[in-house]
Amino acid sequence: MPVYKVEICGVNTSKLPLLSNEEKEELFRRILKGDREAREQYIKGNLRLVLSVIQRFSGSRENVDDLFQIGCIGLIKAIDNFDITQNVRFSTYAVPMILGEVKRYLRDNNSIRVSRSLRDTAYKAIYTRENLLKKQSKEPTLCEIAKELGVSKEEIAYALDAIQSPVSLYEPVYTDGGDPLYVMDQLSDKKNSEEHWVEDLSLGEAMQRLPDRERRIIDMRFFEGKTQTEVAEEIHISQAQVSRLEKSALKSMKHYLS
Repeated sequence: MPVYKVEICGVNTSKLPLLSNEEKEELFRRILKGDREAREQYIKGNLRLVLSVIQRFSGSRENVDDLFQIGCIGLIKAIDNFDITQNVRFSTYAVPMILGEVKRYLRDNNSIRVSRSLRDTAYKAIYTRENLLKKQSKEPTLCEIAKELGVSKEEIAYALDAIQSPVSLYEPVYTDGGDPLYVMDQLSDKKNSEEHWVEDLSLGEAMQRLPDRERRIIDMRFFEGKTQTEVAEEIHISQAQVSRLEKSALKSMKHYLS
């Protein structure tokens, strides 16, 4: 899927607006009063969230325009259901909504099917693995999982292999009448978990609000791994000044993220 496109569904993604917190709050107040123009502006001001979400599906064979449209549906649903009285950022609320909409689309448009019995065995193996991992604090072996379930290790290996295609990852595991739980939601990925991903989005927003020099210091210190002395030499100020600016920047970011 070519995620480098400048135009998606006729939208020039390089010129999408970026709303300030004050603008978002004012637009939402107008939205609650039925202002359709404000709603349109709010949608356009949050299309970057949709782009961020569909980047996660760059390995799929789906057309990027289709995924963008589906993501926009999730964004609109998030806007229509967002409660401004709750102490939650809109991006934190909207990202899972957009992600869920894209997942449902991919699930419903899959043509490959795995038998229910194989899926059940694979799901039980996944749950058992997670439970054993928590108890033992180490990765359980296939034999340990098989013993816990009372089936042969060959049967588990076959079942897990059967759901390895991207299609099966979107099969529902459980539903209570609301949004279903998918196999994909149960797979552990500490590096790219949705929680960390949302935190990264918020961190990026916080950094964008720093003055240029402070943002550069934070970038060099925590993303490039440079010492305060190295930063001081590069931007031609003292190490003490770097320390003060770094503390000030971190305080500002903490205030924004709290």
